[in-house]
Amino acid sequence: MYDITVTKARLTAIIPTFNEEANIRDCLEQLRFADEILVVDSFSTDSTLDIAKEFNARIIQREYNCSASQKNWAIPQAKHEWILLCDSDERVTAELRREIEEVLAGEQQHVGYSIPRANYFLGKRIRHCGWSPERDRNIRLFMRDKSRYEDKEVHADIICDGSVGKLHSPLMHHSFRTFEQYIAKMNRYTTWGAKDLINAGRKIGTFDLTFRPPMTFLKMYILQAGFLDGMRGFILCLASSFYTLSKYTKAWLMGRSSE
Repeated sequence: MYDITVTKARLTAIIPTFNEEANIRDCLEQLRFADEILVVDSFSTDSTLDIAKEFNARIIQREYNCSASQKNWAIPQAKHEWILLCDSDERVTAELRREIEEVLAGEQQHVGYSIPRANYFLGKRIRHCGWSPERDRNIRLFMRDKSRYEDKEVHADIICDGSVGKLHSPLMHHSFRTFEQYIAKMNRYTTWGAKDLINAGRKIGTFDLTFRPPMTFLKMYILQAGFLDGMRGFILCLASSFYTLSKYTKAWLMGRSSE
């Protein structure tokens, strides 16, 4: 009788960082199970790297261009074949860790796995607005040599060369603890989103500026039941409407400057 065992695949956890001293310790604490922690830093000036060193993380640094470019640069530098990509404001729960370890311990049937996210806004869980785990899924566990991000400035999806499975336990995503954080990130992301529209050849017109912002609000607040999230839900839906207006206004201005 032969003793047939499956060797557990090894895992690199990748964390992109820039001045994340307020977030990164809790993130790293819950990633201790990874065989390697790889911090991809954009030259932080706070204590982010000192905290990372406490956890024996390997640190590589590169000037930040956009999220997809930074991650695509980092992925081939991981030591192990499986990668878990986790932002500093995300937390791996014990339940999600068990699911990941089960994948790594078995015969992998997929080259990537999508993970749902439970999102927080201004310190409270948002269960609607399109932010529920059922609606917010991202491929975060994937094979290093069979995956890369789309060539986009913002909101790039990962492309896997093979089938993608699903995990069920969510990442806890503690985004935007303050409204100031939301405004600062919105300004950056709407600029990048506008560039993506221009690069795709989009012509921005009156319809985009007049109707898309209120349509965003109505979709999130009414159709996706954002009203059930109380005042935070109302603020999030209204802010998302302004996000849409900002992105299309910037794209319109960029288009005019190239004429």
